Amino acid sequence: MTMTLDTPVESTQSLAPPSAARWRRWTRPALGLLLPLTAAVAWEWAVAAGWSNGRLVPPPSTVISTIDELARSGELFRHMATTLERVGAGFALGVAAGTVLGAISGYWGLARQLLDPTIQALRAIPSIAWVPLFILWLGIFELSKVALIAVGVFFPIYLGVMGAILSVDRKIVEVGRTFRLSGPAMIRRILLPAVLPAYVVSLRVGLGLGWMFVVAAEFMGASEGLGYLLIDGQQLGKPAQILAAIVIFAILGKTTDWLIEIAAMPFLRWQDAFAPSRGAF
Repeated sequence: MTMTLDTPVESTQSLAPPSAARWRRWTRPALGLLLPLTAAVAWEWAVAAGWSNGRLVPPPSTVISTIDELARSGELFRHMATTLERVGAGFALGVAAGTVLGAISGYWGLARQLLDPTIQALRAIPSIAWVPLFILWLGIFELSKVALIAVGVFFPIYLGVMGAILSVDRKIVEVGRTFRLSGPAMIRRILLPAVLPAYVVSLRVGLGLGWMFVVAAEFMGASEGLGYLLIDGQQLGKPAQILAAIVIFAILGKTTDWLIEIAAMPFLRWQDAFAPSRGAF
């Protein structure tokens, strides 16, 4: 009986020349733009061909023109800055509360039995149901809007942190106990690295809900913000302004999500996770 030894084949990606690596660096983000750009070009062509009058769903050229007009007047940047401030404040509060309570519930069984049933019941309440209560408690000013966004961000962060702690491999914890790690050392060297990947995902989910909740928040008597542009466009019959606000929401949401990904990369370099095939790229 003969034995053969298979020599590992080096990754083609590692053998790729620098020019190919640079090409991949630019090609992969461009692939993400292929679908929306194709849809935009197709709709522009359909309106130009007379298949639609473009009145209720204006073509991309009209939407871009509306964005340009809002930018030239300075109105767009004022509304964007206001919405970003609200999302940033609500996101920070929701992340802080969700991280602390999620860690306590995940690490301490008694706290989970006390807190989790109530939090899960509150999570089932529709977001719009909080609006009249926050208006009654906090008025229609900034505090009520930030509080509503924080509520939307809180629940995925709480569930993500608690679930990640509870799903840590018991054998890894036993190794830490074998080496007589103290409580803080166990958290720093065992639990934190194990929880971090799921925590980043929960941050991205919470941020997405923050962008969704800011629209409901800006429906509460706001005079500034992208949500106000939506209301103004609906009341004045300006579908191009509505679509312009939606496009800006999509760009800001994707940009902030990408920033979280970039910020998390240095902390997740140790991962040896499955990488799906990317085809020729």
